[in-house]
Amino acid sequence: MLERLLSASRHLPRDGRDTLFLLLVIAWVLLPQTGNLPWWCSGLAGGVLLWRGWLALKNQPLPGKWWLLGLLAIAVAATWLTHRTLLGRDAGVTLIVILLTLKTLELRARRDAFVIFFLGFFTMLTNFFYSQSLLTAFGMLLGLLGLLTALVNAHMPVGKPPLLQAAKTAGWMALLGAPVMVVLFMLFPRLAPLWGMPTDAMTGRSGLSASMQVGNIASLALDGSVAMRIKFEGATPGQQDLYFRGPVLSSFDGREWRPARANFSSRFGVSADLAVSGAPVNYEVTLEPTSRPWLFVMEAATQSPALPGLQSVMGPDLQWLTSRPITDLTRYKVQSYPTFRHGPQQRVAGLQEFVDLPPGFNPRTLALASEIRRDPRYAGANTAALVQAVLDRLRTGGYVYTLDPGVYGQHSADEFWFDRKEGFCEHIASAFVILMRAMDVPARIVTGYQGGERNALDNFWVVRQSDAHAWAEVWQAGRGWVRVDPTSAVFPGRTGAFQRLAAPQGVMAQALGTLSPTLLAQLRAAWEAVNNGWNQWILNYTQSKQLNLLKNMGFESPSWEDLSYVLLAIIVLVSLAGAAWTLWDRAQHDPWLRLLARARKQLARQGIESSPATSPRELALRVMARHGSRGQPLHDWLVQLEQQRYATAASTSTKKQASLHQLRKQFGELVWPA
Repeated sequence: MLERLLSASRHLPRDGRDTLFLLLVIAWVLLPQTGNLPWWCSGLAGGVLLWRGWLALKNQPLPGKWWLLGLLAIAVAATWLTHRTLLGRDAGVTLIVILLTLKTLELRARRDAFVIFFLGFFTMLTNFFYSQSLLTAFGMLLGLLGLLTALVNAHMPVGKPPLLQAAKTAGWMALLGAPVMVVLFMLFPRLAPLWGMPTDAMTGRSGLSASMQVGNIASLALDGSVAMRIKFEGATPGQQDLYFRGPVLSSFDGREWRPARANFSSRFGVSADLAVSGAPVNYEVTLEPTSRPWLFVMEAATQSPALPGLQSVMGPDLQWLTSRPITDLTRYKVQSYPTFRHGPQQRVAGLQEFVDLPPGFNPRTLALASEIRRDPRYAGANTAALVQAVLDRLRTGGYVYTLDPGVYGQHSADEFWFDRKEGFCEHIASAFVILMRAMDVPARIVTGYQGGERNALDNFWVVRQSDAHAWAEVWQAGRGWVRVDPTSAVFPGRTGAFQRLAAPQGVMAQALGTLSPTLLAQLRAAWEAVNNGWNQWILNYTQSKQLNLLKNMGFESPSWEDLSYVLLAIIVLVSLAGAAWTLWDRAQHDPWLRLLARARKQLARQGIESSPATSPRELALRVMARHGSRGQPLHDWLVQLEQQRYATAASTSTKKQASLHQLRKQFGELVWPA
C-alpha cells in the first residue's frame, strides 16, 4: 500500500503532492495532542485532514465558505460546552487545532500556505504546554524540519523540485540557526511570570490526592511514571528511613479521609513541635509537575527547602507547602533528619480530632476495639502495647497484601478485619487507624512515597508513582506522634526490601522478559538516565544557573540586566563578524567583473539594456548609437575597460594601459548623458 501511495504521489501534479506532504506534517504535529484534546476535537481534526487529502488526490474543488463557517461555529460551540470558556490553555489549544485544520480547506494560494505554516509552528509549540520531555522535543524537532521543508518548497515556484532538495535546504537552515538558539537559551533573561508554561491548575496530573478513598492509591501502583528523582550527598539512607511525606489525613466521614480542619489542631495545642537529633541527610529533589502546592521531603526537615522563586512553609503536621502549585519541573535542596520527634508530649484538647469516628460505621471494628480493651493482657496497657497487639493480629491473622482486593462497601474496616482480609496499603492503614481510634488512641493517616530504586547509570534515586504509600501515625504520651507502618506487618518486603506488587505486563514486555529477564529494566534505566539528563541540564536551566554562568565569567553579583548586556554584546560582535565576512567575501570576487556590473547597472538606468554576456566594446557601441558624441567619454572608458582585461602586450606597447584602480576612479568622475 505504501508503494502504491508513493507511486501515486509521483504522478500527482505539484499542488497535490505539496498539499499531501503538508497534511502529513500537520498530522505529525497534532498526533501528540490527541491525549490532551477533547475526543470530538481529535475526531474533527482527523476527519478534516482526511477530507482535504482526498480532495487533493482526486483534484476536486475545495468546499465553499459556508461549509467552513458552519464547521467553525460548531467547533466554537463544542469548545465552550467542553471547557465552559474560550480562554485558558486547554480551550485555546483546542481552538488553535481547529483553526489550523479548517484553514487547510481554503488552501488555494501561497498566502494561504504561509498562514498554515505559521499556524503550524504555533501549534507545534503548544505540545510543550503539556509535556517538555525529551521524546516530545524529538518529535517536535521532526515536525519543525517538516514545516521548514514545506516553507522552503513554497519558495521554489518553478517546476516540480523534489522534496528532498527542499528538505536539505531546511536542514541547513536549522543547523545555521542552532548557534543562535543555544545563545538565546543560555542568556535570554528568564523573568517570572513571563517565563514559564501556561497551565490550568489541577488538571491532567496523576499522583497523590488531597483526600483518600480506600482504593485510590492502589490505582497509582499501576503507574510506573516518575514522581521525583533524588540525588543524595553521600550514602543513601536506610530503607526504613525513605519515607517522603505528603498530605496528612485526619478527618474521616465514613468513606473518605481528608486533612484536618484548618487551624483547629494548632488552636488547641497540636503544633509541629519538631525536635531532631543525629546526623542529617543532604539531598536534592527533582520533582515532576503535580499541580499541587506540596513539596515532598524525607521525614523530617527543619529548614525550608532551597527553592528559587517559591516560598515554602511547614504545617503543624510536618507537611511542606508552597505559595503556589508546582506546575513545572522543580528542583530543590533539602536537609532531613531521620531521627526526630514531633507533636505534643502530653495529651491536649486538640488531639480529640484524631480520635473522632463517624457514627453508624464499622460496628464490628468498634466491637473488636472493646474486646481488646477488655482483654486482661491489655488492662491498663499504654499506646505502644495496643499498637503491638494490632500489628500482631495483622501478622498472624492471615491478612494478604494485594493490588486487587475488590471494591469495599460502606463498612470498609469491618470488611478488611473480618471478611476479605486483603488489601493494599491504604486499606490496611485506614483499618488500622479506625481500630486505634476506637480504642481511644489518637491516630491519623500519612500519605506520600516510600522507597524507590537507584539508577546505576546516573546514580539518581528514582521514586515512581507506584511507590505511593499510606502509613499511620499514633500519638504516645512523652513521645508525640510516632510512625507506624501496618503494611510492613502484612508484607515486610514492602518497606524492608522495596518489593512492589507488579502490574500485569503486556505482550511486548513479556516477550522481552522471555529473551532476557533484565533487558526491560536495563532499557528503562538507560532511557530514564537520558531523560533525567534532559531534565537536569535543559528543563531545569533556571535563572539561578544563568547567574552562576555569569559568575564564572567574572561578574561579582550578576543580575538579569547583566544577562541582557552580555546578550547584546554577543549580538553586536556576531553582527560585526558577519559584516566583516561579507566584506571579505565580496573582496574575493573578480574586481573587474564588479566594476563592469556597476557600469551595466548605470547603463540600464539610461535605457541601455544588456546581458551578462555583453562585452564592454559592445556596450560602447550601444552608447554611441544612443547618445552620439555626447557619449564619447563613456565609450572611451568602456573600451579601456575591455583593453585592461583582454589587450595583448603588443597592442598596448605604444600606449600605456590604464590600471583597474584608475578605471575605477575615472568611473566615479564620468558625466553621464541625460
